[in-house]
Formats: sequence, structure tokens, C-alpha cells
Amino acid sequence: MGILLAPDSGESTRGGIAEYVNDLVESAMGKARSTADNLKEYGSNAVERARSKFNDSIEDVKAHSSNGVGHAKSKVKATADDLNDSIQQA
Repeated sequence: MGILLAPDSGESTRGGIAEYVNDLVESAMGKARSTADNLKEYGSNAVERARSKFNDSIEDVKAHSSNGVGHAKSKVKATADDLNDSIQQA
């Protein structure tokens, strides 16, 4: 209301309003860019953390499965040896 009743000319008042609106638009665009950059960085970090955890999990599974396979092979071999011994003694 004060701007409309100011003693400046209409052209000067409109120029001031336009400048103020342009400043607001630039500020909003800057904040939007900053927010978009932050979201992009957050997303990249989240993907990298998930990828790292997935790879760690894969390595854990590989380690456990190779230990389990070795143990299973030993049991099968021991059972086969026992069976062979039993057949040989019969």
C-alpha cells in the first residue's frame, strides 16, 4: 500500500516492484538449485552406501558358503570312507 501511495512516478514504482520481484525469483531459483544439488548428492551417497553394504553382504555369503561347502565335502568324504570301510570289512 505504501508503494502505491509513494511520491515516486508510476514508472519508477513499477521498476522498483519489478526489481523486487526479479530478486525474489532469483533467490528462489538459487535455493531450488541448491536444494536439487543437495538432493542429488544425498541420493548418490545413499546409492553408494547401499552398493557397499550389498557388496559386503555378497562377500560374507561367499565366505560362509565356501566354509560350508568345505565342511560338507569333509562330511561326505568321511561318510563315504566309513561306508567303504564297512563294505571292506564285510
